[in-house]
Amino acid sequence: MPKMKTHSGAKKRFRITGSGKLVHRQAGKMHLNEHKPTKRTRRLDGDVEVSQDDRRRVRRMLGAYKAR
Repeated sequence: MPKMKTHSGAKKRFRITGSGKLVHRQAGKMHLNEHKPTKRTRRLDGDVEVSQDDRRRVRRMLGAYKAR
């Protein structure tokens, strides 16, 4: 059976931490920030964990060892 390919869109958006958690950037900070409060853009800093309902699907798209 051929190797499974990594989903190109997923590899740009998600990553697996050393401890195995799936993280992604928060939505809403890429553009049109001029009218958004600084408090909001600061809150959107940093990575957050992928929700429990989506973990299996994301893991599969990344080709991670198991889809747990």
